[in-house]
Amino acid sequence: MSVPAFGPHSSGPDAARSVSDIAELLDVVYENARQSAASPVSTTQLRLMFLVDRQPGIRMRALAQLLAAAGPSVTRLCDRLEAAGFLRRHRCADDGREVTLRLTPAGERHLARIRETRERTLAQALDTMTPDSRQALASGLAALRRGITATSGFPK
Repeated sequence: MSVPAFGPHSSGPDAARSVSDIAELLDVVYENARQSAASPVSTTQLRLMFLVDRQPGIRMRALAQLLAAAGPSVTRLCDRLEAAGFLRRHRCADDGREVTLRLTPAGERHLARIRETRERTLAQALDTMTPDSRQALASGLAALRRGITATSGFPK
């Protein structure tokens, strides 16, 4: 599949298609990092862990919304992560009916191993780019991140 070239004057759909193609490649990098860390958890469980890591103490209901998943499904994911020793549930201080989530130290270490592997792979790719290309990429990614967090409700 060829990736459409785009620049500052390209249309939104061309840019979106290029970003989508890169996202697919990053999914492969992400999955390879998960496998190389001998991760005992699924990709969906890791997504949950990454969200909890970004928002320690997140409420279960908010997490279900971010994952676009039903409450019982998120509960089962949390059950498995808690059994693996990666996640801890707590009663919410201001509402005893709510549950908040935090990673355990083991969960934090597991994510760190996966991130290190992924970052090594990405660093190798970035080393093939010119300094100007890396700077342009950094600026573009920062703007894309702002756009995604502003329009999707994902944590910053």
